Amino acid sequence: MDDQLRTVAQNGDIDALYRRVAEDPYILDRIDRLPISDTPLHQAARSGKPHFAMEVANLKPSLSSKLNHMGLSPLHLALQHNCSHMVRGLITINSKLIRVKAKGMMTPLHYLAEIDDADLLAEFLFACPSSIEDTTAKFETAVHIAVKNGSISALKVLLGWLNRVNKEDILNWKDEGGNTALHIAVVKLLVKHVNVNVKNSNGMTAMDTFHLQGTMQNLEISKILSRARAKRASNLTSNMTLRDYLSRKLTLIDIRDKYFGIYSHNNYSDIRAVVLVVAILIVTATYQAGLNPPG
Repeated sequence: MDDQLRTVAQNGDIDALYRRVAEDPYILDRIDRLPISDTPLHQAARSGKPHFAMEVANLKPSLSSKLNHMGLSPLHLALQHNCSHMVRGLITINSKLIRVKAKGMMTPLHYLAEIDDADLLAEFLFACPSSIEDTTAKFETAVHIAVKNGSISALKVLLGWLNRVNKEDILNWKDEGGNTALHIAVVKLLVKHVNVNVKNSNGMTAMDTFHLQGTMQNLEISKILSRARAKRASNLTSNMTLRDYLSRKLTLIDIRDKYFGIYSHNNYSDIRAVVLVVAILIVTATYQAGLNPPG
């Protein structure tokens, strides 16, 4: 894209666009022939010019799915820049843009699950139902992404959609670590509610056990344990075992927390984690019951 056309797109000048096309009728065709290119649509998304973007998409529809050198489509950029008018305009012209995979094979639907934009997510699902089947380079579904990012509103929409279109089997799809969304939700919940540095009868912590089982373990679990400040037994300043922990008397802080019902400094996050697990369990149980009716 030449500097003149870039400036026209940045200003959202539709009249200037048509003058430029009149001067050089093949200017958009040349951009389209490039496998990767920053198009006038990308610039319009960055500058928040939805009407200009609609004109370009109408003149050259194929530019709408083009990735730039950052691995992003115009729709991805429009989402990142909160240009909802451009987003809705583009998917009205071509709903299949919802399935365009950017860097990491992330679709616009995946992005909405990540940022917890439930309203647009619902619109995307109705506009392009098949988009729910798309997975990332890590084989993650939109449900995986919603769970990993604690996107409660998005998760509710996704579970409701799967239930309505009879695609609950997607909940059983596994990511590259072999985990379903439920596996990830449970791990997150447990780490929030347990002392991850308590030793077992063999004097091992959760981190010791993880390393003992080798490099084939899920990297997601390693990240979760690290975020929870899990340590190996050799790195702990205290040698307290699980037996010691349960046998000791309550401290003043323990008594205070018990009296006031304070169980965690991250109580709100704990509630979000519980909602994630319960929501998926309900849908999964419903799906399994449908496959295996009583009697």
